[in-house]
Amino acid sequence: MAAVLPSPSRPAPPPPPVWHADRAPATGYGGLAIRAVAGMIDGIAVGAVAAAAIVLLGSKLAIPFRFGPEFALASVLVGWLYFGLLESSDYGATLGKWILGLRVVDDQGGRISFLRASGRFFAKFISALILTIGFIMVALTDRKRALHDILAGTLVVTVR
Repeated sequence: MAAVLPSPSRPAPPPPPVWHADRAPATGYGGLAIRAVAGMIDGIAVGAVAAAAIVLLGSKLAIPFRFGPEFALASVLVGWLYFGLLESSDYGATLGKWILGLRVVDDQGGRISFLRASGRFFAKFISALILTIGFIMVALTDRKRALHDILAGTLVVTVR
């Protein structure tokens, strides 16, 4: 029996996650729309925690919806820890990805390290700086990879 090679019209199937065999295997790649919704959920979570951290640390948000450099710095720090710790965790997903049945894996379907998850997080700034083309690449690549996925050697797979 000959092996089926991927073609432009039929991308290679995603690798099954190689840890926790009792969990659902990967069934496909996370597309642009579902990843955008997961990103919105994650953005709300990170923003809420960053705002709470600023309030708890004594900084006052004097004007509603006007956030200064403290909020930007807190958002980057909270975001880095949020994405880094959760994507390298046992679940391999942030809150938004977990709710929508997505998981971040390496090219072979394995769990990613905190270092790789951190690199993936900071590479998102590159994806955003080039007019968000790095994010739009999800819709244009065969394995639904954004620029930051390619740079970090990761995939976002569906597990439902």
